Amino acid sequence: MSYPSWSKNLEYSAVNSGQLLVDKRPLVLGVDDNEDNLELLAQILDLLGCEFVGAVDGTSALSVAIARPPDLIVIDICLPDIDGLELVNRIKQNSKLVNIPIVAVTALAKTEDRDRILNAGCLDYLSKPFNIDDLEIIVRRHLN
Repeated sequence: MSYPSWSKNLEYSAVNSGQLLVDKRPLVLGVDDNEDNLELLAQILDLLGCEFVGAVDGTSALSVAIARPPDLIVIDICLPDIDGLELVNRIKQNSKLVNIPIVAVTALAKTEDRDRILNAGCLDYLSKPFNIDDLEIIVRRHLN
C-alpha cells in the first residue's frame, strides 16, 4: 500500500519560544456502533495518512462534525439512535457540513439498499466486509 503525499504535509509555526507541530493531515469522521469496526477503520486511515475521530452513534457524530468539521465522513447505516440515512439528511441540512463528502460502509448489500444510500446523499458505498484497497481508492478520491 502506498502512502499519500498529504501524510508529509505538516506545517511548523512558532509559538512563544518553541516550535508547535500543526497536523495538516485530512480529518476523517468514522461513525459505527461497533467499536472494533471503528478501531479497524482508525488503523487503516492512519496508514493512509489521515487523522481519525470516531463516534458510536448518529447524535454524537453530528456533534463532533459540527464542533470540528471533517474532510470526509465514513458512516455505517445501521446506528442505534438515528439511522445513517437520517444522519446524512441532518448533515446535508447543516450549512457548515453540507459539502463534506460522505461514504457509507455498511452490511446492507442489496442493490436497492445501495441505490437508497446513494440517493440519500452518500457519494460512495462499500459493503462490509470491505476490501482495504477499495476503501483506499474511495478515500483518496474524496480527499484529493
